[in-house]
Amino acid sequence: MVALTLSILDQSPIQEGETATEAFQHTIRLAQKAEDRGYHRFWVAEHHDLDHVVGSSPEVLIAHLLAKTERIRIGSGGVMLQHYSPYKVAENFHVLAALAPGRVDLGIGRAPGGLPLSTKALQPHSGTGSPGASLEEKLAELALFLRNELPPTHPLYGLTAVPLPSEPVGIYLLGTSAASAQLAAERGVPYVFALFISQDEAVCREAFDVYRQQFQPGERAKPLPILAVSVIVAQTEEEALQLAAETKIAKIHLQSGKTVTVTSLKKAEEYGRQADESFRIEVKEANVIAGTKESVRERLLELARTYQVGELVIHTPIKHFAKRLLSYELLHEAFAELSVT
Repeated sequence: MVALTLSILDQSPIQEGETATEAFQHTIRLAQKAEDRGYHRFWVAEHHDLDHVVGSSPEVLIAHLLAKTERIRIGSGGVMLQHYSPYKVAENFHVLAALAPGRVDLGIGRAPGGLPLSTKALQPHSGTGSPGASLEEKLAELALFLRNELPPTHPLYGLTAVPLPSEPVGIYLLGTSAASAQLAAERGVPYVFALFISQDEAVCREAFDVYRQQFQPGERAKPLPILAVSVIVAQTEEEALQLAAETKIAKIHLQSGKTVTVTSLKKAEEYGRQADESFRIEVKEANVIAGTKESVRERLLELARTYQVGELVIHTPIKHFAKRLLSYELLHEAFAELSVT
C-alpha cells in the first residue's frame, strides 16, 4: 500500500446562468463530501474581479465551511498577504482557530489574485511612492502575531492578535518558483508548489530542491513539501480528455518583463489593458491530469515519487458541479481500491 494524502483546492467556479449563492452551495456540498470520503484538507482560494470564480474572501467562506463540517481541515489556498495587514490576518485566523481548534490552515499566496485594478483597490496607497513592507517582512510579522511573540524591539511590542486560540494556526506558503521555495525554507514552513499554475516541471523540481536543501527549522522541524495539481477523472478516457480540453490558460507577457497566468483569453486581454503597457498573449491547453480512475491513480503515484511528496492538493477545473463532484468521487475510489489490494 502506498501512503499518499489527498486534499482539495476549490475555487468556487460559477457557471453561466448560475448565481453566486448556487456556486457557494456547490463548494459547501463538495467540502461535506470531501469530509465524508476522507480527504485531508479542503482549501478555498482568493480571487478578485474575475467572472468565472466567486471566492473573493476565503476567511469568510472558511468560517461557513467550518460550521458545515465536523472533522476535515479547512483553510485558505491562499490569502494574498501582499494586500493586507499581518495583524488583521492573524486576528481573522485566530477567530477561526478558536471556533474550530485544530482544523484551520493558513495558506499564504504571493500572487495578487486578480487584475491590476483590483490590486489598486486593495492597495490604495501603493502608488504614493512610499515604500510598503515586502511580502517577506509581512510573512515574518504574521508569524510573530500568530505565536504572540513580538520582541521588545518591535514597534508594536505589547500588541496581541486577540483571541489567542488553544492551538496556533499553521502557515503554508504557496508558490510557483524557486524564490517562493526559498522563502518557505527560510521561514521553516510547509511549501505548496502549484504545478497547475506554473506547468513547468523543471521549475517544480528546482523549487522542491531549493526548499529541501535550504530548509531551516522554524514552525516545523523538517520540510513538508506538498504538490498541487489539476486532475479530472471520468468514467472513460475520452470523456476525461474532452473535459480537460475545455480548460485553457493564457499567459500575459508584459513589456516590463512580468508574466501573469490567467484562465481565459478575455481576462488576459483585460489584464493587458489595465496594466497600461505593451503586452503579448500566449494561449495554451492547461496541464491537467485526465483519465479514468486507473490511469489517473498511476500518474499521481508517479508524480508523488518523482517529487518525493506525501500529499497532493487536487484542483479539478470543471465548472459543471455534478461532473466535478463525480471526479472527486472517482478519485477517492481509485485510492480506496489501492488500499485494499
